[in-house]
Amino acid sequence: MTFANKMASSAGAVGLALFAALPAWAQDAAPAVAEAATPTPDKGDTAWMMVSTVLVMAMIVPGLALFYGGLVRTKNMASVLTQILAVAALAMIMWVMFGYGLAFGGDANQFISAGKYFLAGITADSNVATFTDGVVIPEFVFIAFQMTFSAITVALVLGGLVERMKFSAVMVFAIIWLTLVYYPIAHMVWYLGGDDASTGLIFGWGALDFAGGTVVHINAGIAALVGCFIIGKRTGYQKEIMAPHSLTMTLIGTGLLWVGWFGFNAGSALEANGTAGLALINTFTATAAGVLFWMLTERALGHKGSLLGACSGAIAGLVAVTPAAGNSGPFGAILLGAIAGVLCCWFVMKAKPRLGFDDSLDVFGIHGLGGLIGSVLTAVTMLPALGGPAGDDYVLGAQLWIQIKSVLVAIVWSGVGSAIAFSIAKAVTGGRVTPEIEREGLDLGEHGERAYNY
Repeated sequence: MTFANKMASSAGAVGLALFAALPAWAQDAAPAVAEAATPTPDKGDTAWMMVSTVLVMAMIVPGLALFYGGLVRTKNMASVLTQILAVAALAMIMWVMFGYGLAFGGDANQFISAGKYFLAGITADSNVATFTDGVVIPEFVFIAFQMTFSAITVALVLGGLVERMKFSAVMVFAIIWLTLVYYPIAHMVWYLGGDDASTGLIFGWGALDFAGGTVVHINAGIAALVGCFIIGKRTGYQKEIMAPHSLTMTLIGTGLLWVGWFGFNAGSALEANGTAGLALINTFTATAAGVLFWMLTERALGHKGSLLGACSGAIAGLVAVTPAAGNSGPFGAILLGAIAGVLCCWFVMKAKPRLGFDDSLDVFGIHGLGGLIGSVLTAVTMLPALGGPAGDDYVLGAQLWIQIKSVLVAIVWSGVGSAIAFSIAKAVTGGRVTPEIEREGLDLGEHGERAYNY
């Protein structure tokens, strides 16, 4: 409590004692005491959360847009940029209309919230609690922060469907998927209700997901996997060379994603405190491990260490540490990044070609698999031996089971909901472009413009 707050509380108490014999005066004094006891948002926490929100926005446009855009062929660059920008904008409008209400709007049940639609009743004076008793941040800041999470998650899914999905199908899918899949999973993982019946199912189990291993990465990875089966492979997949047209842009996008991820992970502490600092350093170390171990795995598999591999490894490390960002020490984060770098590289380079599905930009192979690794192994990184914050009463086996069943719920919910969303989008719009447009490129065929005119 600040000096000013202590003085205000003391003054209120003295006032009540002096005028206890005068009921009218006491009634006037009581609201003043209650007002003095109302938590006031700390300006430092508020400023940090606003910065974090902007950092996450930078992850989407231009970060993710350039990362994905550089990985496709020249003729499809503008289409990727347009899809990312459009679905992010759509997600933001949906969030303030009803998404926030369904995810965090008020007590309803373990799967969804209810209330605060169109931000009803929320003002500049509205606050939400953080993880510290008596500490709050403005609700508008929290709404904006969570809004960027919903926007980047649906944008991530598109990496599995680029170069053949209609723009209209992308938009229809986004509307249905956010409503059926993202909002319920966000509620299940992050919502603390007034009682057990209204607290999110996975939150109530005690699952650890600091910044979105299940909500963002497993969710998006499973959706992309389902989508690439329903929409189908690109024409010429595994027969023609489909090399990235600009690894330079992919590197720029990787850098923007890494920088923005500090807001994504450290911002999830909801305060400018030691936990945010822990998430900050873990976001450095896990990512660095992902870069190096992906490149080492490339060499072990008989290939040269590549820039594409380094960028992919960075994302794998970032994904894996996301659920553990505040639940691990720096060396636990290195372990997560290393494991994700090795396993994701092996899956992308060896397993996926044999399985034959066309997850264009490896959304499942990096985000889905990396999110699964991080979400499950967060139970391990909690151990004090790895610098984790677990206490003496921590039971690894019990927490590990909680993490596993939470991942299973996210996989099933996202899988079923994504199948519904893609099937409706395909039925309404046709799903994918014609073979002629696919050969010509989606830039001209879907948007009537080129990314490059030379």
